[in-house]
Amino acid sequence: MITVSIMLATIMQALDTTIANVALPHMQGSLQASQDQITWVLTSYIVASAIALPLTGWLCARYGRRMVFLVSVIGFTIASALCGLSTSLGAIVAARLLQGIFGAALVPLSQAVLLDINPPHKVGQAMAIWGAGIMVGPILGPMMGGWLTENFDWRWVFFINLPVGLFALYGIWRYLPENRPKSSPLDLFGFFALSLAIGLLQMFLDRGELLDWFDSWEIRLEAAGALVAFAFLAVHTWTVQGTSFVNRDLLKDRNFVTACVFGFIVGIVLYGTMALLPTFLQSLMNYPVVYTGMVTAPRGIGTMIAMIAVGRLVQRVDLRLIMTAGFGLTAIALWQMTHITLQMDSSVIVTSGFIQGLGIGFTFVPLSAAAFATLAPRLRNEGTPIFSLLRNIGGSVGISVVQALLTRGTAQAHAQLATFISPGNLGLADLPPSMSLDSGAGLALLNAEVTRQAALIAYVNDFWIMMAVTALAIPLLLLVRPPKRTQAAAGGDVPH
Repeated sequence: MITVSIMLATIMQALDTTIANVALPHMQGSLQASQDQITWVLTSYIVASAIALPLTGWLCARYGRRMVFLVSVIGFTIASALCGLSTSLGAIVAARLLQGIFGAALVPLSQAVLLDINPPHKVGQAMAIWGAGIMVGPILGPMMGGWLTENFDWRWVFFINLPVGLFALYGIWRYLPENRPKSSPLDLFGFFALSLAIGLLQMFLDRGELLDWFDSWEIRLEAAGALVAFAFLAVHTWTVQGTSFVNRDLLKDRNFVTACVFGFIVGIVLYGTMALLPTFLQSLMNYPVVYTGMVTAPRGIGTMIAMIAVGRLVQRVDLRLIMTAGFGLTAIALWQMTHITLQMDSSVIVTSGFIQGLGIGFTFVPLSAAAFATLAPRLRNEGTPIFSLLRNIGGSVGISVVQALLTRGTAQAHAQLATFISPGNLGLADLPPSMSLDSGAGLALLNAEVTRQAALIAYVNDFWIMMAVTALAIPLLLLVRPPKRTQAAAGGDVPH
């Protein structure tokens, strides 16, 4: 019952990371926002969660794990209702910020609870259950969001959290025992430095394309402020006497640090892809919102199959081999996505989505196991938020970067293609009269088609970049140290 209760809360939080993706075009019209502005609905949630995540360990030590869980579920459920009731862009962004703040603790706390209530030889299966909850949310979110938007309204993508939150609240209140790790003072300087760095970095990424990057003083200041804040955090962490906000002992564990880097990359690829596909399918392929969710659903099937298999393989096969297979499958799926066209059928999206789902499933569970394989149990409450933090920051960076590259790539490709639209181009001589260069209506139709083709080129370039990032990350797996089986077999604290 503990597992069911905490996983309900975890799935609810993970689902809200992407469930609004397919509803964005509908929200954009309802809230009178531009395409750049409406993505704040996604990034505000991720950024707020990233800033609040590192506080989880201190809050648990101060108020107890059970109390933090209960308050988080209550706050998240109320914030979900406020999102559904929002009537302006500012209101929904503010409500999403609250969602991110209250939901931040749910994922790392669920991971810490599962690690504590399962013996070492069951850790692989426990991480498979936890990983399934984390990954099913973002992957099934677009399908559920599309169905709710089509049959009800985009507001129901948030209202759906209310019954789930109530069930999770009852289960946690009824079954979860109290756990209060040893308390340590809060490093306020470290917390504010990290929060400022993350906030400024996200503003830099979100507003850079809109303000033409470093031609704007605002962007220059945000970039400089983020760098200075990160520098202060690094120096403070290594030099402060006593407790630092980011525990230095975490940074001494090679497996944990490497797993965090990979978590960052997984966040970029997963969330970046999920932010691109719905807009591509709806705006360029003219897929209805429900069908958009359906063709992206095989990604979830692939992930579930991989999760079932990897929960057993993690006990018998080298974690690095499993993760290599996962990253390889993800790279193959992204390579398939680089071959999309405006004349293709949905089989390309279905096939590549299924393969990417397999890849993510084969990556995420062993990645979680590797992160904590050599980490002392006393560091779990502080380690799980940092691990989730890096994945969230990766997701936020991924969404912002692919959107900026898409906007800029579309403009550049449009300018290049437009040079071929001239009376001297004999290829245009056979166009129907409705698209004649001599009429304003004809030029408008030609411009619309050029824009579609330019957007396609930009989407393909984004997928090429993410494929390259995934492939280049594979050699880093050599840095992961395989845990000793003898320790786990002896019933020690180190899972394998």
